[in-house]
Amino acid sequence: MAPRVFFAAIALAAVSACAPQVPDSGQGVGFDNSFEAQQQRDAALSGGQTRLPDTVVPPTPGSAEATAAETTRILAETRPGAPDSPQLNSGVAPVQASPSNPAPATLDNPGISNENDFDAVAERQTIESDAERIANNRAQYEVVQPEALPTRPGDEQPNIVAFALSTSHPKGQSVYARAGFGGESRAARNCAAYASPDLAQIDFLARGGPTRDRKGLDPDGDGYACTWDPAPFRKASEG
Repeated sequence: MAPRVFFAAIALAAVSACAPQVPDSGQGVGFDNSFEAQQQRDAALSGGQTRLPDTVVPPTPGSAEATAAETTRILAETRPGAPDSPQLNSGVAPVQASPSNPAPATLDNPGISNENDFDAVAERQTIESDAERIANNRAQYEVVQPEALPTRPGDEQPNIVAFALSTSHPKGQSVYARAGFGGESRAARNCAAYASPDLAQIDFLARGGPTRDRKGLDPDGDGYACTWDPAPFRKASEG
């Protein structure tokens, strides 16, 4: 029994010697967390000794990295004071002046008005020159006298305003002879066909009124059709 136990112990020891050593998982794979290694990393970072790889893979065309790199290059080339910058504040080449393409106008250009510049105006204008200029402008004034409005084609209808001002008798005073029976009822029917008394008076005058009353619009003979009244027009003319 004893020899068997002895050989089993020897076999177990041989298997343990051949088994691989398992690293400490607390350090992490590939990291040395010792105090000396930490000091070396801190010294390398603080001293700027970080080394980039010798081979840099260019960004893929059309990717965000390629666009950012191209933007950085353009900004560096066009920034103020850059050796290859076409001008100081933009990436647009300056316009070269020529006889066919003159330089832009400046404030010293006599073609630009400086009427809002008090000092500039004071140098060339005085109170006397202003008075002379005002007098010259007044001498050129032309007073246009009012004229009668022209008669437009299709506008030959009677003017009820002129007719009202040409009369003086009040509404209801009989001036013109009227004949026939049922004058009031006939006038009421015919006056209902007009949208307003003004239109009734215009048609009344156009048909021979006030002396003639073809449609029976003025049964009392005052010269005013339906309920038309000249008094408001007379009052307006008096101011």
